[in-house]
Amino acid sequence: MTGHNGENGTTEEAHAYTPGLKIKRTTLLRKTRELPIPGKVLAKLGDTVTHDTIVAEMQMPGDPHIVKANLLLRVDAQEIGKHMLKNEGESVEEGEVIAQYIALFGLIKRYVKSPINGVIESVGASGWVTIRTPPKVVDLNAYIPGKVVEVIPDRGVIIETNAAYIQGIFGIGGETHGNLKVLVDSPDEALTADIITSSEEKSIIVGGSYITLEALHKAVEIGVDGIVVGGFDGDDLTEFLGYEMGVAITGEEEIGVTLVITEGFGKISMSPRTFDLLKKYDGSSVSINGETQIRAGVIRPEVIVPHGKGVDQDGEEEISSGMRPGTPIRIIRHPYFGLLGQVSSLPVELQVTETESSMRVLEVELEDGRKVVVPRANVEIIEI
Repeated sequence: MTGHNGENGTTEEAHAYTPGLKIKRTTLLRKTRELPIPGKVLAKLGDTVTHDTIVAEMQMPGDPHIVKANLLLRVDAQEIGKHMLKNEGESVEEGEVIAQYIALFGLIKRYVKSPINGVIESVGASGWVTIRTPPKVVDLNAYIPGKVVEVIPDRGVIIETNAAYIQGIFGIGGETHGNLKVLVDSPDEALTADIITSSEEKSIIVGGSYITLEALHKAVEIGVDGIVVGGFDGDDLTEFLGYEMGVAITGEEEIGVTLVITEGFGKISMSPRTFDLLKKYDGSSVSINGETQIRAGVIRPEVIVPHGKGVDQDGEEEISSGMRPGTPIRIIRHPYFGLLGQVSSLPVELQVTETESSMRVLEVELEDGRKVVVPRANVEIIEI
């Protein structure tokens, strides 16, 4: 860091770099849709796609089943080959005889039947036979509507669309989409069970400061596809999931709904900027994803509202210069986890923290007017 110190040990030239938590009214969004292993790309360059358009597919190997054929026939492992009725690479059906042992002019008969439909993969020297179920075709959808602007050979595509874009701080559940329904009147209002009705089935519903555990259960029961809300109780999350979740990576939970938390754990009012943006697009079709990764390669849960409008260059500009006094930020670690504010000053000198470590800090003016000092690693820039 460079710059001349002022009397209070800060400088307007001082700045810090930190990952940005994006809240964009409009942006030219590009999404890479890529298979984890090589497959077949179905979409073409220039294609217009919708949420459910299948852009690529792959074949996942079937599950292997081991049949201890030599033990069933009561023969030596080395002799299993001469008793096989099916060779490696041949298809078999469930219940079909794949090996037999007949002795004493037919008085002794023993058979081995396939337990599944599949293909004989191998006849091992151990006398065991491996049968693999047919490969499974796994589809990859577009996730967002837009235009294919690049094809990744054998892997997938890149889709481009103009959209409003909001990142949350934590989420669970995977990709889904539906019509956005804002169910509360203000970012301070909690989302309770009595507000949610059967008309919200397959919708993405929005609350304000909090969602109760009862409301979450009701949303799943009704068939709500997604929830966007300011906060949620950590103990309620554990009770809902049935286990204590680590926050290293989420998104694979099969819970019947995707939950995006925009502010943090507890009763925390949704940022007015976020709430007003969601309110603006009430009734629109949106895509959301609860996948969260806190460690290296940070992934944030997201809400995408494709709207087809031109990009506002001011809204698209990234905060490439890092943090400066006045930069809007969110604190992402305790004891101020989830609180919003803006940078007041950036002291140049290292300061000793409660853990007796020396590190760079910043002074933050919170929305309620309090000023607190936190390590720079404990905040994220909010890009608006």
